[in-house]
Amino acid sequence: VAEFWRSQGKPEYNLDILKETPSKAASREEDDYDEKYDEAVAFVMETGQASVSLLQRRFKIGYNRAARLIERMEREGIVGPSDGVKPREVLIRKR
Repeated sequence: VAEFWRSQGKPEYNLDILKETPSKAASREEDDYDEKYDEAVAFVMETGQASVSLLQRRFKIGYNRAARLIERMEREGIVGPSDGVKPREVLIRKR
């Protein structure tokens, strides 16, 4: 079987399919939208604590949703990076 496929010639790869189009980037930003995000940011800034499990308990949401909220907060500079099992450092506090 392998010999048959080799005899068919060399493969031609279309690398254009790997390039990201503007519509894909925009849809990824839309996927980041969560109606609880602003409320979660306010909670994190008020309490000075940020962890996935804390958001899960406070907002009664699942792990994946809470993790996406925390990851977005990290990208936006609200919380620091993960440090193992410790809660993340809150970089912006409510005054």
